[in-house]
Amino acid sequence: MATVSSDSDEVKITGGNRHLIVEDDLREMGKKAAFTVSSCKTGNGISSLRDDNLDTYWQSDGAQPHLVNIQFQMKAKLQLVVLYVDFKLDESYTPSKISIRAGDGFHNLKEIKTVELVKPTGWVYLSLSGNDPRETFVNTFMLQIAVLSNHLNGRDTHVRQIEVYGPRPNESYSPPTFPVYFKGIHYIHCQCDMYSLLEICERPKIQIICPCSDEIEVGGWLERCHGCFSFSSL
Repeated sequence: MATVSSDSDEVKITGGNRHLIVEDDLREMGKKAAFTVSSCKTGNGISSLRDDNLDTYWQSDGAQPHLVNIQFQMKAKLQLVVLYVDFKLDESYTPSKISIRAGDGFHNLKEIKTVELVKPTGWVYLSLSGNDPRETFVNTFMLQIAVLSNHLNGRDTHVRQIEVYGPRPNESYSPPTFPVYFKGIHYIHCQCDMYSLLEICERPKIQIICPCSDEIEVGGWLERCHGCFSFSSL
C-alpha cells in the first residue's frame, strides 16, 4: 500500500498499490489522446505504456528528463494520472522524481506538480487537483509527464503503464439517443459535451453537437466524438 505525504507543491509517495482501483465517477481518457515519448529503446516503445500488460515497459534511451507527452484534439478535463512502476524488478530504471506539466502545447507547458517516488512497486496515483479544494481537475489540451531522475542515479527509465482519468460527464440529464437519416447518410449519436460537428446539407440544415467516446459516421468517414449530443434543425 502506498503512503502519501505533501510538502508545499511537492508530493512524496512511498510504495505502490497492487491493484488498480479508480472511483466510479472517473473515466479513462487516454484512449482519446495521442501519446509520444522523447526517446525509446528498440523493442520497448510507447505501445508498451498502453498495452494492459504489466510485464512490458517503455524504456527511454537518451538524456534526462525523459518525457511522455499526452495530447488531446479537444480540451480535456483531467483529474488523475496513474503509473505502474516496479522498483523490485527495475531497480535503477525506476523513476524517483516526476514533474507533471499542462498547457495548450509544447510552447506553454507549466508545471502543476512534482512528485517524489520512494521505491514504488505497483500502481501510483498522481492527483492533478490543486491546493484550492475547488480545483479538482485541469482543463488542458496537453499533459506532459517528465521523469527528472531515477533511483540509484540511473540514467534511463522504465514505466510499465500509464492511465489518465477525468470526471465523467454529468448524467443527471441524458437526452435520448437516436439515428437521423438525411439524404441517405446515417448519423449515429452518443452522449457528452466536448465535440461539436456542423454538417450542412440542403434544406433543412442540420446541426449536430456531439461529444463522447463513440464514433459518428458521416457520409462514409468516421469522426471520433467525445460525449453527449444535442440535435436541432437550423
